[in-house]
Amino acid sequence: MPKLTKRTVDAVGPENADYFLWDDELPGFGLRIFASGKRSYLIQYRAKGRTRRLTIGLHGVWAPEEARREARSLLGRVAKGDNPAEDRRLDRNAITVKELCERYLTDADNGLILGKGRQPKKPSTLVTDRGRIKRHIIPLMGTRLVKDVTTADVNRFLKDVSVGKTKADEKTKRRGRAIVRGGQGTASRTTGLVGGIFSYAVAEGIITNNPVHGVRRPASNIRDRRLCDKEYRALGEILERAVQSGASSNAVSMILLLALTGCRRGEIINLRWAEVDEAKGCFRLRDTKEGASIRPVGKAAFAVLSKVRVDRSVDYVFPSIIEGKQFVGFPKEWICIFKNSALSDITPHVLRHYVASRTMSGTVTGLCNFGRKLRIAALRDPAGYAT
Repeated sequence: MPKLTKRTVDAVGPENADYFLWDDELPGFGLRIFASGKRSYLIQYRAKGRTRRLTIGLHGVWAPEEARREARSLLGRVAKGDNPAEDRRLDRNAITVKELCERYLTDADNGLILGKGRQPKKPSTLVTDRGRIKRHIIPLMGTRLVKDVTTADVNRFLKDVSVGKTKADEKTKRRGRAIVRGGQGTASRTTGLVGGIFSYAVAEGIITNNPVHGVRRPASNIRDRRLCDKEYRALGEILERAVQSGASSNAVSMILLLALTGCRRGEIINLRWAEVDEAKGCFRLRDTKEGASIRPVGKAAFAVLSKVRVDRSVDYVFPSIIEGKQFVGFPKEWICIFKNSALSDITPHVLRHYVASRTMSGTVTGLCNFGRKLRIAALRDPAGYAT
């Protein structure tokens, strides 16, 4: 067996079948000559009682001496107990972050990913997860192999989303747009989702350690906005103008309920008559972020509900024009009502904060005045707000 040099490799030609030419200086290093005339360098070794072959690369792309150095390195690993052929097979079969996300969402759709209270993630949560995966995770990390992602990569991802590297404004459907701005809050929450996805990968045996562990995320979702007495008076005036300008009565009633009950926006949108228990002074919500929940409600909220047009054939308190559906236009109605007003910066969650942190007393004079305009007795009397 000659030493594999450029001269000896160039001298060999194809035969009717593939054959091997082994180097006489480095045992296990060889050249495979294909019937087509193609030639490639390889190593051959034994691991766990089996003969293994690992291709280094094609002659021409690899020079003989370069291939020899690579073969010496690989055979050195074999001597230490490694199995380069198996490692390469695993690398070839390793999944990308995008593929991991797809598997994660498939299992989540089947109720196999648990969220709060060790319950399957809710469909609304999965919609948010899908948006974060599509808009941030896949564009920045999708092509990376899961096993190669490091804590440094996650920190870089966090910074990229924070500075708006994934921001976009694109059309999503006939009248819809997706406006992605990024920012620290989005970065923090999305990195939290990345951590959950990689925890899933650990549980599935895809990786052994979660690279998100140890990453310091900015505090997210800190909402300390509260309405003062003056702003509650402004809220009453804004709602009065909205009624006069022909705004949706459903939207106005829903805003009042948000201010009076401390419910989340989705809980009011999806409120059903079967969940309204005026006799016991509460809402018996079947499905919230925490599961089933009983919410104490004051008589002012029931006074608002008494003004809602009731169609007993409809399940929802605020139905859509589409049969069997809830009112879907609230976000747009909210924008129209508060646009260019003194409270243009508030969100439905701001109204929830007040109820969660203080008792409803005489501080909401604006709503009392609004109650007089609507002839709602419980809204005219500040004591009617006590829950």
